[in-house]
Amino acid sequence: MEPCIFCRIARGLLPCKKVYETDTLLAFHDIAPIAPVHILFIPKVHIPSFHELAVCDGALAWMNDLMSAVRIVADEYCLNGYRLVTNIGADGGQVVDHVHIHMLGGQPIGPMRVGAQPASID
Repeated sequence: MEPCIFCRIARGLLPCKKVYETDTLLAFHDIAPIAPVHILFIPKVHIPSFHELAVCDGALAWMNDLMSAVRIVADEYCLNGYRLVTNIGADGGQVVDHVHIHMLGGQPIGPMRVGAQPASID
């Protein structure tokens, strides 16, 4: 069995509420949303974190698709604005070792505050 949950979702082995898909990218609703709109964007190939993008095959194709996908998905789900977040490594709050971008929207998200307790969005 594939150990990475996002690899399993990307391969269709686990269900998700899909909102957008290309050959390299899958976007779907988070199963534990922290905003009215909480969509994850993942590459279909396993890339451990955003930090690893420069050294992984398939990363450039995913990043190109990501730029278009964010705009397309935001135009449908987040007309009044949104925030994109990626957590990198344990200190950054990354829980799933597969790069993913969170799109948060559907309500005013508010400013980022220095010194605030981090919310778990992974």
